Amino acid sequence: MRNRPRASLGRILEDLGTTVLDVAASPGDLDAEVTGVHIFDPLDELIVPPGGILLAVGVRGAAEICSLLERAPAAAGVVVKLPVDVDEQVRTTVLETGVAVLGLTRAASWAQVAALLRSLLAEADLAEPGQGPQGDLFSLANAVCALLDAPVTIEDRSSRVLAFSGRQDEADAGRVETVLGRQVPERYLRMLDERGFFKQLYQSRGPIYMELEGESVINRVAVAVRSGDEILGSIWVAVREPLSEQRQRALAEAAKIVALQLLRERAGADTQRRMRADLLSTVLAGGADAPEAAGRLGIATARLCVLAAQLVSEGPAGDPARGESDRQRFCDALALHVAAIHPKAAAALVGSVAYAVLPLHSSGEEEARAVRVAESFLARVGPRHAANIGVGRLAANLSQVARSRADADRALRVLGARGTTGQVAGYTAVHFESLLLQVADVAAAEEQTPTGPYQRLLDHDAEHGTDLAATLRAYLDAFGDVNAASTRVHVHANTFRYRLKRLVEISGLDLSDPDARLTVMLQMRIFGR
Repeated sequence: MRNRPRASLGRILEDLGTTVLDVAASPGDLDAEVTGVHIFDPLDELIVPPGGILLAVGVRGAAEICSLLERAPAAAGVVVKLPVDVDEQVRTTVLETGVAVLGLTRAASWAQVAALLRSLLAEADLAEPGQGPQGDLFSLANAVCALLDAPVTIEDRSSRVLAFSGRQDEADAGRVETVLGRQVPERYLRMLDERGFFKQLYQSRGPIYMELEGESVINRVAVAVRSGDEILGSIWVAVREPLSEQRQRALAEAAKIVALQLLRERAGADTQRRMRADLLSTVLAGGADAPEAAGRLGIATARLCVLAAQLVSEGPAGDPARGESDRQRFCDALALHVAAIHPKAAAALVGSVAYAVLPLHSSGEEEARAVRVAESFLARVGPRHAANIGVGRLAANLSQVARSRADADRALRVLGARGTTGQVAGYTAVHFESLLLQVADVAAAEEQTPTGPYQRLLDHDAEHGTDLAATLRAYLDAFGDVNAASTRVHVHANTFRYRLKRLVEISGLDLSDPDARLTVMLQMRIFGR
């Protein structure tokens, strides 16, 4: 298996061109390895691992830039919105720290550039500048760009951008928006579909020319990327006039090479995904093989926290393939998110649960930080994936990872029992609820049933068609406040008092005894009636 070349700052800037980022001040060669993307928060502790790209949200002015460079000397680069105030002090600080200052176009949002950079870092292969086109899709896109003398994007069947060439600043605003969002905007998709361009594209075996309407809009040439009859994606070229016959042949041949690369990446991604899932399962299970598996994942020496994420609703009933696909996409998104937090984070799908092992710096609030990471992830994927996440306690060493995984599973189960969606729970916050669920499991396994006053009350309800158990539950939930309890069950207070008196007579329950109240409340929770 070919080793992945490192993602250097220079390569990332070459891929992006000047469309998104430009160098405002450089310490020299931009060959620093990039390990992740981090967002500056003035209210949080600034921790940027070596090689991180720091998005300096809200930072402006030379003094603020210098201060940030000094606080993050291990970063590969600091990104500031254009125009960047670069004076002599900034240049001096850049040379002293070795951290490049990059300018972000004002047309891009911080969310867009964060997603864009994280996607670049997550590509299966990133070659160094100057390597041949065999290395990855970005190299292929640049090679096609050179052949056709026009900016190129490579997209999947859903019009998501898989790779793009340089020179995107030569295209129109629609192309820039597509590259920034890594997805063709909905309004353009609708226009292409209404004009029948997609139908032409997927029916044709060669490139098709599309004349687009609008001021400052550049036309497109596109070709479908196929493997036999399967459509894998497409290549899109921004042009001002139709391609010559020679360049059309070159584009058609390029589509065959892209198809091979997509098939290789799909096979490689499946193999690597299975391998990482096996390794992570071994780490989560603990045991003698856990240290070796953790070492191969690069998390052997870290303080770890386990996240257990699960979709609440999956694909259509009776379509297991769709459900598995949804779970895998959800897990891939989680892996990308945690990798942006820490380059050594690992995530994999184990059964129906996506587990992430997140290394955390010692701060005394590790679980709270992991909960914030999970909440941020759900906020991002919420419109597409309805899910819950349980967060385990911190594992100070590998021997405690299995415990953290069990904690995360229990917290996730509590959220499921509550019937919630889009929620995150740390284990310590739901500890008692988790214990009650475990006791309920034991009671069910041993076929235990309610006893004492509560059992007599349930028997009476079953025999006479009454619902005095609900009256008791409302009374206990309202801390004995009859007015509040009667409102909950929608009856008059006097009626409620009569029912309360009846249930005491029938069950023999002493509501003045705190131990008796606790016993019946626990039975209600354990037996779920």
